[in-house]
Amino acid sequence: MSNLALRIITGSILGILILGSVLAGPWIQGIVFSAFMIVGLLEFYRMCDRLSFVHVSKEMGVFIGIFIYVLLLGMSIELLPIISITVVFPLFFSLILVELWKKHPQPLLNIAVLVLGIIYVVIPFYLSIDLNLRNNQYLPNVAGMLLLIWTNDTMAYFVGKKWGKHKLFERISPKKTWEGTLGGIVFTLLFGVIIGTYINQGLTLFWVVSAVIIGPCAIFGDLLESLFKRSLEIKDSGSILPGHGGVLDRFDAALFSIPFFYCWYMLYFYW
Repeated sequence: MSNLALRIITGSILGILILGSVLAGPWIQGIVFSAFMIVGLLEFYRMCDRLSFVHVSKEMGVFIGIFIYVLLLGMSIELLPIISITVVFPLFFSLILVELWKKHPQPLLNIAVLVLGIIYVVIPFYLSIDLNLRNNQYLPNVAGMLLLIWTNDTMAYFVGKKWGKHKLFERISPKKTWEGTLGGIVFTLLFGVIIGTYINQGLTLFWVVSAVIIGPCAIFGDLLESLFKRSLEIKDSGSILPGHGGVLDRFDAALFSIPFFYCWYMLYFYW
């Protein structure tokens, strides 16, 4: 089986699982996305194991990540009071204090990698579930967001494959081209118009601006993940998804796009 065929099959199954869980409601989405979040967090810390001068406990990182994730979700579903967020502050400072006994030569890097893993992986997955909890549209906002991200990824790939000549960021991602990038953004804008005009009617402005935000963010997310992998000299973050690599490889565009879309959503509906 060719790599493209394998990517299409895996991507289709994964897309149905992700979109199906979102449409089924925030509780089902929470279960599915929690599994992705845990795997993604493990992948991140395993990647950093390749750096001989960084020593981060994967178990501690995953434990803290899950703790913060559950805490935030508990507040979103109003099971926990907002004041519960204050627990996070002494928790992080306690983690920093642990470096006193580890005797590692690069404590600052250890702390930075530990915290980055939580910010980069845990927060976006949580925000996507919180978005679904706030949904009041025919097509859930988080589903529309994911469809725009996938449209950008897919069309950037095919337009770049067909017409791509000018490299976008050859130092980080040699295969990406300006033609593919612009093609992805144009098709994302068109799909945003379709969602706002024919699916979530009356929200054309919201979805067009969402497409304007998501197009570049998806590209930056892809480039950022490529930067991580290139600096670590690895091809994929994992191997759990045939043809795609790991969870971080598949969610790279989403992880960077979600916080920006979430901010735009809150400004638009709660200004």
